[in-house]
Amino acid sequence: MKVNAVIFDMDGLLFDTEIVYYEASQTVADRMGFPYDKDLYLRFLGVSDEEVWANYHTIFANFGRETVQKFIDDSYQETLDRFALGQVKLKTGVLEFLNFLEEKDIPKVVASSNQRHVIELLLEKNNLRHRFDMIVSAENVKRAKPDPEIFLHAQALLGTEKAETLILEDSQNGVLAAYGAGIPVIMVPDLLAPSDELAAKTTAIVSSLHEVPALIK
Repeated sequence: MKVNAVIFDMDGLLFDTEIVYYEASQTVADRMGFPYDKDLYLRFLGVSDEEVWANYHTIFANFGRETVQKFIDDSYQETLDRFALGQVKLKTGVLEFLNFLEEKDIPKVVASSNQRHVIELLLEKNNLRHRFDMIVSAENVKRAKPDPEIFLHAQALLGTEKAETLILEDSQNGVLAAYGAGIPVIMVPDLLAPSDELAAKTTAIVSSLHEVPALIK
């Protein structure tokens, strides 16, 4: 496919953050006695922070609102502390793929449901901020993935045709958002394998970003 711009998701696509989010929350949950586990974490993979937190208030309602809020706040701070310490690894093939795009002068945008200060922190910690032309974050949209708003906003900023814009995603909600936007998406699954129904909504599914250059021109 012909590509004139690439839109990157961040968590689980550029950075191996999902395991950090989980382990930080599990540490706090164990400390507070919350019945939290990886299956619960995976239920909300690719969902906005606000939606995850609202679900936690429902699931753990018997602990009381203030206690649940403390779990959320402490988990969030524990995650940021780990990010600040540089405990997040780049996903396989990120640097090589960025080099490939730069050789072809193809613009690159990060479009993440995360908050801008978190995106900036991770990019700066990994010396990648200067390698992206723009950032679109939760603050720039009203509706989180799987709503297509964030990708439509990024594509509008790029000024490219949808058919010549490529989205790279790792999660179900991200693929659904790209599909809803009518923009081609290549999935690089992180923690969860895609269903056949989801796979049908992608241009391709690859095991790492190393495989993407062969699919575009």
